[in-house]
Amino acid sequence: MNGVRQGTLTPGALSGLAWTLVRTDFKTRYQPTVGGFVWALLKPFAMFLVLIAVFSFIFGGDPAYRFYLIIGLFLWDFFAEATKHGLVSLQAKSYLLNKAPFPSWILVVTAASNALITLAVFCVVITVFLAAAGRAPGVGALALFLLYLVQYTLIVLGFSLAASVLFLRYRDLNQVWDVAIQAGFFVAPIVYPLSIIPERFHFFLYLWPPTPIIQFSRAVLVDGTVPTARAHAFLALETLVVFGAGVLLFRALAPRVAEYL
Repeated sequence: MNGVRQGTLTPGALSGLAWTLVRTDFKTRYQPTVGGFVWALLKPFAMFLVLIAVFSFIFGGDPAYRFYLIIGLFLWDFFAEATKHGLVSLQAKSYLLNKAPFPSWILVVTAASNALITLAVFCVVITVFLAAAGRAPGVGALALFLLYLVQYTLIVLGFSLAASVLFLRYRDLNQVWDVAIQAGFFVAPIVYPLSIIPERFHFFLYLWPPTPIIQFSRAVLVDGTVPTARAHAFLALETLVVFGAGVLLFRALAPRVAEYL
Protein backbone atom coordinates (compact mmCIF):
# COMPACT_ATOMS: atom_id res chain seq x y z
CA MET A 1 0.00 0.00 0.00
CA ASN A 2 1.52 3.25 -1.11
CA GLY A 3 1.03 6.60 0.47
CA VAL A 4 1.65 10.15 -0.64
CA ARG A 5 5.34 9.35 -0.81
CA GLN A 6 6.84 5.93 -1.30
CA GLY A 7 7.93 4.55 2.07
CA THR A 8 11.70 3.92 2.33
CA LEU A 9 11.90 3.18 6.05
CA THR A 10 13.20 -0.14 7.30
CA PRO A 11 10.81 -2.50 9.16
CA GLY A 12 12.42 -1.45 12.42
CA ALA A 13 11.93 2.23 11.65
CA LEU A 14 8.31 1.59 10.64
CA SER A 15 7.59 -0.19 13.92
CA GLY A 16 9.24 2.65 15.80
CA LEU A 17 7.12 5.19 13.93
CA ALA A 18 3.97 3.18 14.62
CA TRP A 19 4.78 3.02 18.34
CA THR A 20 5.42 6.76 18.44
CA LEU A 21 2.06 7.46 16.78
CA VAL A 22 0.23 5.11 19.16
CA ARG A 23 1.87 6.64 22.22
CA THR A 24 1.23 10.18 21.02
CA ASP A 25 -2.45 9.49 20.31
CA PHE A 26 -2.87 7.89 23.73
CA LYS A 27 -1.29 10.81 25.54
CA THR A 28 -3.18 13.39 23.51
CA ARG A 29 -6.53 11.78 24.21
CA TYR A 30 -6.21 10.89 27.90
CA GLN A 31 -3.43 12.89 29.55
CA PRO A 32 -5.34 16.20 29.83
CA THR A 33 -8.27 14.53 31.64
CA VAL A 34 -8.50 13.75 35.35
CA GLY A 35 -9.85 10.25 34.80
CA GLY A 36 -7.44 9.48 31.96
CA PHE A 37 -7.82 6.09 30.34
CA VAL A 38 -10.53 5.12 32.84
CA TRP A 39 -13.00 7.22 30.85
CA ALA A 40 -12.60 4.88 27.89
CA LEU A 41 -14.03 2.07 30.02
CA LEU A 42 -16.55 4.15 31.94
CA LYS A 43 -18.44 5.29 28.83
CA PRO A 44 -19.66 1.84 27.67
CA PHE A 45 -20.02 0.68 31.28
CA ALA A 46 -22.25 3.67 32.11
CA MET A 47 -24.32 2.89 29.02
CA PHE A 48 -24.54 -0.71 30.22
CA LEU A 49 -25.99 0.41 33.56
CA VAL A 50 -28.55 2.62 31.84
CA LEU A 51 -29.63 -0.04 29.35
CA ILE A 52 -29.75 -2.84 31.90
CA ALA A 53 -32.04 -0.65 34.02
CA VAL A 54 -34.29 0.11 31.05
CA PHE A 55 -34.43 -3.34 29.44
CA SER A 56 -34.18 -5.59 32.49
CA PHE A 57 -37.95 -5.63 32.87
CA ILE A 58 -38.31 -6.71 29.21
CA PHE A 59 -35.65 -9.40 29.11
CA GLY A 60 -35.35 -9.91 32.85
CA GLY A 61 -36.37 -13.55 32.50
CA ASP A 62 -33.08 -14.35 30.79
CA PRO A 63 -30.31 -14.65 33.43
CA ALA A 64 -27.64 -14.28 30.74
CA TYR A 65 -29.01 -10.98 29.43
CA ARG A 66 -26.62 -8.78 31.40
CA PHE A 67 -23.66 -10.72 29.97
CA TYR A 68 -25.05 -10.44 26.45
CA LEU A 69 -25.52 -6.71 26.91
CA ILE A 70 -22.06 -5.87 28.24
CA ILE A 71 -20.34 -7.98 25.56
CA GLY A 72 -22.42 -6.36 22.85
CA LEU A 73 -21.78 -2.84 24.13
CA PHE A 74 -18.01 -3.13 24.39
CA LEU A 75 -17.68 -4.82 21.00
CA TRP A 76 -19.89 -2.18 19.45
CA ASP A 77 -17.98 0.63 21.12
CA PHE A 78 -14.74 -0.67 19.59
CA PHE A 79 -16.28 -0.75 16.12
CA ALA A 80 -17.81 2.72 16.39
CA GLU A 81 -14.74 4.43 17.85
CA ALA A 82 -12.17 2.71 15.62
CA THR A 83 -14.04 3.37 12.38
CA LYS A 84 -14.73 7.00 13.24
CA HIS A 85 -11.04 7.68 13.91
CA GLY A 86 -9.94 5.59 10.95
CA LEU A 87 -12.17 7.53 8.58
CA VAL A 88 -10.52 10.89 9.42
CA SER A 89 -7.02 9.51 10.08
CA LEU A 90 -5.32 10.85 6.93
CA GLN A 91 -6.96 14.25 7.18
CA ALA A 92 -6.17 14.55 10.90
CA LYS A 93 -2.49 13.68 10.37
CA SER A 94 -2.07 15.42 7.02
CA TYR A 95 0.73 17.58 8.42
CA LEU A 96 2.92 14.46 8.70
CA LEU A 97 2.47 13.13 5.19
CA ASN A 98 5.03 15.38 3.50
CA LYS A 99 7.55 15.54 6.34
CA ALA A 100 9.07 12.08 5.95
CA PRO A 101 9.00 9.24 3.42
CA PHE A 102 6.73 6.70 5.08
CA PRO A 103 3.67 4.77 3.83
CA SER A 104 0.48 6.60 4.71
CA TRP A 105 -1.33 3.40 5.73
CA ILE A 106 0.62 3.62 9.00
CA LEU A 107 -1.56 6.60 9.96
CA VAL A 108 -4.73 4.63 9.27
CA VAL A 109 -3.66 1.51 11.13
CA THR A 110 -2.48 3.35 14.24
CA ALA A 111 -5.70 5.38 14.37
CA ALA A 112 -7.41 2.32 15.87
CA SER A 113 -4.82 1.93 18.63
CA ASN A 114 -6.78 3.54 21.47
CA ALA A 115 -9.88 1.52 20.65
CA LEU A 116 -7.75 -1.65 20.55
CA ILE A 117 -6.22 -0.90 23.94
CA THR A 118 -9.69 -0.42 25.42
CA LEU A 119 -10.84 -3.67 23.82
CA ALA A 120 -7.85 -5.55 25.25
CA VAL A 121 -8.66 -4.29 28.74
CA PHE A 122 -12.29 -5.30 28.22
CA CYS A 123 -11.21 -8.86 27.34
CA VAL A 124 -9.57 -9.18 30.75
CA VAL A 125 -12.51 -7.55 32.53
CA ILE A 126 -15.18 -9.72 30.90
CA THR A 127 -13.19 -12.89 31.58
CA VAL A 128 -12.94 -12.00 35.27
CA PHE A 129 -16.60 -10.93 35.30
CA LEU A 130 -17.74 -14.26 33.85
CA ALA A 131 -15.50 -16.25 36.18
CA ALA A 132 -16.87 -14.42 39.22
CA ALA A 133 -20.40 -15.28 38.04
CA GLY A 134 -19.54 -18.97 37.72
CA ARG A 135 -19.42 -18.86 33.91
CA ALA A 136 -15.65 -18.97 33.38
CA PRO A 137 -14.97 -19.64 29.67
CA GLY A 138 -12.60 -22.46 28.76
CA VAL A 139 -9.36 -22.19 26.83
CA GLY A 140 -11.09 -23.16 23.58
CA ALA A 141 -13.76 -20.51 24.06
CA LEU A 142 -11.15 -17.83 24.74
CA ALA A 143 -9.16 -18.91 21.66
CA LEU A 144 -12.25 -18.59 19.46
CA PHE A 145 -13.07 -15.23 21.01
CA LEU A 146 -9.55 -14.05 20.20
CA LEU A 147 -10.00 -15.27 16.62
CA TYR A 148 -13.22 -13.27 16.32
CA LEU A 149 -11.44 -10.16 17.61
CA VAL A 150 -8.67 -10.57 15.04
CA GLN A 151 -11.27 -10.80 12.28
CA TYR A 152 -13.13 -7.84 13.76
CA THR A 153 -9.94 -5.79 13.71
CA LEU A 154 -9.28 -6.70 10.07
CA ILE A 155 -12.83 -5.62 9.19
CA VAL A 156 -12.31 -2.29 10.94
CA LEU A 157 -8.96 -1.77 9.21
CA GLY A 158 -10.46 -2.62 5.83
CA PHE A 159 -13.21 -0.07 6.33
CA SER A 160 -10.77 2.54 7.66
CA LEU A 161 -8.36 2.15 4.73
CA ALA A 162 -11.14 2.67 2.20
CA ALA A 163 -12.96 5.40 4.11
CA SER A 164 -9.81 7.41 4.89
CA VAL A 165 -9.00 8.03 1.21
CA LEU A 166 -12.64 8.50 0.22
CA PHE A 167 -13.16 11.06 2.99
CA LEU A 168 -10.50 13.32 1.49
CA ARG A 169 -12.61 13.50 -1.68
CA TYR A 170 -16.06 13.41 -0.14
CA ARG A 171 -16.06 15.32 3.14
CA ASP A 172 -19.75 14.59 3.75
CA LEU A 173 -18.76 10.96 4.36
CA ASN A 174 -18.04 11.80 7.98
CA GLN A 175 -21.63 12.93 8.56
CA VAL A 176 -23.02 9.98 6.63
CA TRP A 177 -21.05 7.54 8.76
CA ASP A 178 -22.25 9.21 11.98
CA VAL A 179 -25.84 8.54 10.90
CA ALA A 180 -24.95 4.98 9.84
CA ILE A 181 -23.35 4.31 13.23
CA GLN A 182 -26.44 5.52 15.07
CA ALA A 183 -28.70 3.33 12.94
CA GLY A 184 -26.25 0.43 13.10
CA PHE A 185 -26.49 0.32 16.88
CA PHE A 186 -30.06 -0.92 16.50
CA VAL A 187 -29.33 -3.16 13.53
CA ALA A 188 -26.82 -5.16 15.57
CA PRO A 189 -28.38 -7.32 18.33
CA ILE A 190 -26.93 -5.34 21.22
CA VAL A 191 -29.92 -4.51 23.42
CA TYR A 192 -32.16 -7.26 22.10
CA PRO A 193 -31.63 -10.99 21.45
CA LEU A 194 -31.48 -11.92 17.78
CA SER A 195 -34.11 -14.57 18.38
CA ILE A 196 -36.88 -11.96 18.55
CA ILE A 197 -36.24 -11.10 14.88
CA PRO A 198 -37.88 -13.44 12.32
CA GLU A 199 -35.28 -15.91 11.07
CA ARG A 200 -35.78 -14.93 7.44
CA PHE A 201 -34.17 -11.56 8.24
CA HIS A 202 -31.13 -12.96 10.06
CA PHE A 203 -28.98 -13.19 6.94
CA PHE A 204 -29.37 -9.47 6.27
CA LEU A 205 -28.47 -8.60 9.86
CA TYR A 206 -25.36 -10.77 9.58
CA LEU A 207 -24.19 -8.66 6.64
CA TRP A 208 -23.63 -5.87 9.18
CA PRO A 209 -20.15 -6.91 10.51
CA PRO A 210 -20.75 -6.31 14.25
CA THR A 211 -23.66 -8.78 14.23
CA PRO A 212 -21.74 -12.05 13.66
CA ILE A 213 -18.90 -10.93 15.94
CA ILE A 214 -21.29 -10.13 18.79
CA GLN A 215 -23.35 -13.27 18.29
CA PHE A 216 -20.37 -15.63 18.03
CA SER A 217 -18.65 -14.03 21.03
CA ARG A 218 -21.76 -14.43 23.17
CA ALA A 219 -22.11 -18.05 22.05
CA VAL A 220 -18.61 -19.13 23.07
CA LEU A 221 -18.23 -16.95 26.17
CA VAL A 222 -21.69 -17.12 27.74
CA ASP A 223 -23.59 -20.03 26.21
CA GLY A 224 -20.64 -22.38 25.90
CA THR A 225 -21.61 -23.29 22.33
CA VAL A 226 -19.54 -23.14 19.15
CA PRO A 227 -21.05 -21.64 15.97
CA THR A 228 -21.27 -23.97 13.00
CA ALA A 229 -18.53 -24.38 10.41
CA ARG A 230 -20.82 -22.66 7.92
CA ALA A 231 -21.16 -19.68 10.24
CA HIS A 232 -17.39 -19.46 10.66
CA ALA A 233 -16.94 -19.67 6.90
CA PHE A 234 -19.40 -16.80 6.44
CA LEU A 235 -17.48 -14.63 8.92
CA ALA A 236 -14.16 -15.49 7.26
CA LEU A 237 -15.57 -14.54 3.85
CA GLU A 238 -17.03 -11.30 5.17
CA THR A 239 -13.69 -10.43 6.75
CA LEU A 240 -11.81 -11.20 3.54
CA VAL A 241 -14.19 -9.14 1.39
CA VAL A 242 -14.16 -6.06 3.64
CA PHE A 243 -10.43 -6.09 4.32
CA GLY A 244 -9.51 -6.97 0.74
CA ALA A 245 -11.76 -4.28 -0.72
CA GLY A 246 -10.32 -1.73 1.70
CA VAL A 247 -6.74 -2.57 0.75
CA LEU A 248 -7.47 -2.45 -2.97
CA LEU A 249 -9.28 0.87 -2.77
CA PHE A 250 -6.53 2.37 -0.63
CA ARG A 251 -3.84 1.23 -3.08
CA ALA A 252 -5.77 2.76 -5.95
CA LEU A 253 -6.48 6.16 -4.36
CA ALA A 254 -3.67 6.77 -1.86
CA PRO A 255 -1.07 7.92 -4.44
CA ARG A 256 -3.30 10.94 -5.18
CA VAL A 257 -4.00 11.86 -1.56
CA ALA A 258 -1.88 15.03 -1.77
CA GLU A 259 -4.29 16.51 -4.34
CA TYR A 260 -7.11 16.56 -1.78
CA LEU A 261 -5.29 17.65 1.39
